[in-house]
Amino acid sequence: MASATGIPDQTPASRGSEENEPLLGEPGDASQKSEKGIQFNFIIGTAVIAQAGIWILTAIVWAAVFTAPVSLFSAHPLLNSAGVLLTTQAILVLQPTHLPKQKKQGTNIHAVLNMISILSLIAGLIIIEYNKISHGGIHFVSVHAILGLVTYILLIIQALVGITQYYTPSLYGGLDNAKAIWKYHRMSGYLILLLFFATIAAATQTDFNKNVLHIQLWAVIVASILTLIGIVPRIQMQKLGLK
Repeated sequence: MASATGIPDQTPASRGSEENEPLLGEPGDASQKSEKGIQFNFIIGTAVIAQAGIWILTAIVWAAVFTAPVSLFSAHPLLNSAGVLLTTQAILVLQPTHLPKQKKQGTNIHAVLNMISILSLIAGLIIIEYNKISHGGIHFVSVHAILGLVTYILLIIQALVGITQYYTPSLYGGLDNAKAIWKYHRMSGYLILLLFFATIAAATQTDFNKNVLHIQLWAVIVASILTLIGIVPRIQMQKLGLK
């Protein structure tokens, strides 16, 4: 039996034992405890490493922007880095959930964080496009721009699928059909996070960064790797259909 929101009405014991084994470590190492609030999900297990990495990455971008001459373009890296930060938090809060009540609450927070992230990213896109148009610039020719466009497209598709499959499973012919693609939604979410990091790394090779911001490629790579070191071990294999 399932609720209207798509959360299976199974007992905590049966459901929790199926979905609390992380990619690295023992079952329960990266799982939300029944007596702990969901706020602890942001720091459970290796999440502290992910938090260090993503906040360092965000600080690198923001420090570079505010120590350079501020212009309309400045909002582009600020908004986009904020979007990546929020997406990372959306992943971290949902990963440890494994009981029905936890998953429902985690999914709602995950959705809100991702929606704010998308709005921030779209605002960043609008600003860079306005800047390009007003200066007669060429659109989507650099590696950074192309990766960014691909990431934007995949992110919007990801959000639409995620929202509809969870909140309106009837669009997929019922709950069972919607549940069948949950694992693909999760997999693509991790892929999009990798694309985010690749896009930021590519941004360090743009003329604007080389001449104005001076963000170092190695710093972006190190911060991105730190974030992934914190996220990857917390991946629950059962949620990806790997076990």
